[in-house]
Amino acid sequence: MNEGVKKYAFNTSWLFSEQIIRMVVGLLVGVWVARYLGPSKFGLLNYAYSLVGLFGAIATLGLNSVVIRDIVKSKEKDVNILLGTAFFLKIIGAAITICILWVSIVLIDGDKLTSILVFIIASSTIFQSFNVIDFYFQAKVKSKFVVYTNFIVLGVASLLKVILIVTKAPLQYFAMVFLVESIILALGLFLFYKLQKNNIKNWKFRKLIAKKLLRDSWPLILSSIAVSIGMRIDQVMLKTLINEESVGYYSVGVKLAEVFNFIPVLIVQSVFPKIVGMNFNSDRKVLVLLIRYVFFALIILGLVVNTLSQFIVNLLYGPNYYPSSNVLDILIWTIPFVYLNLITIAILQTKNFNKMVLIRQATLAGLNILVNLFLIPRYGILGAAIATVFAEFSVILLGFLIPKERWVFGVRAQALLFIPEKFFTTQKKI
Repeated sequence: MNEGVKKYAFNTSWLFSEQIIRMVVGLLVGVWVARYLGPSKFGLLNYAYSLVGLFGAIATLGLNSVVIRDIVKSKEKDVNILLGTAFFLKIIGAAITICILWVSIVLIDGDKLTSILVFIIASSTIFQSFNVIDFYFQAKVKSKFVVYTNFIVLGVASLLKVILIVTKAPLQYFAMVFLVESIILALGLFLFYKLQKNNIKNWKFRKLIAKKLLRDSWPLILSSIAVSIGMRIDQVMLKTLINEESVGYYSVGVKLAEVFNFIPVLIVQSVFPKIVGMNFNSDRKVLVLLIRYVFFALIILGLVVNTLSQFIVNLLYGPNYYPSSNVLDILIWTIPFVYLNLITIAILQTKNFNKMVLIRQATLAGLNILVNLFLIPRYGILGAAIATVFAEFSVILLGFLIPKERWVFGVRAQALLFIPEKFFTTQKKI
């Protein structure tokens, strides 16, 4: 195994270890919180998370992959300019997000408790601006420092939640924990960045760099918003069209599906710096195998979860959340298609086809909303779950109609249908 492969394997192992521990601890504590709050209050808390998530994408300004890409390709002296400019832009994005959310909550839902929950959670976006340090560690393939920080955050947050349950604290205190997590994460990233002999005092803002980052990322800003809509709109619509209790049931199904969703997300996140340096034409076989092996492993995972879903929900959440098992049965099948979409987006972003990413994500969000409008009034939480799977699968098929994605569509077809490569020799190169 060469040094490059070892480096990425080591980086991936750190990310996997952190996610597994986070998954186990987060699940156990999250189950206790859900049991304590009950479906109605738990649904209201998740509604607030979802509403913030809808607009929270604005705070990121779509800079994540753009900044990582530029750090990988830049000389060391230019990194401080990239980080300083990105940090300043994210602060502005966070301020805009909070203002939009405050206006939206007044217009959408005038309930005082809901407004308090949303404002507390939205305040965390300010501290999430320090995530530019995370971008730095990802680009340098030094994710272990992010893992250390996340372990600290997980430990403190879990302890606080347990204390709140034992002391029978009101709902808004659980929203406060989310804000505390963001503050500790920012402090931890800052500390480890400094321990690596870096200093944020060296960060510099450059107007020209800001314009370049925004020029590259503006499609990704809209794309991030579209992704947030696709991920969160179902819970917002469930509360609007049914009630917060339905959001509670649905949220449990989502959280259990997300326990497994970390696998494709983590794989793509870890190999993204490698993808940036790939020659997609000569490395086609590598992409085919990467897509094939992971996709079919996720299919097997889906079958196993379908067999055990009722047992899992009853064991963890109790009989009060029984409807959530049906949601899990459906949502688990989004994961293989999410993986295909993440790989596709990574390739498109590497080639700077960000407008194509926007088209894909806007299509996904639009399909999700339209199908939700039709299915939720008829089938409730099951309709919302079906809409999510339908949207993810449809975007994969529609890739054939997007010229700049057609090459990736061919790679996916070759991987999943076991089509010999000779049938793609006339395919236009990416």
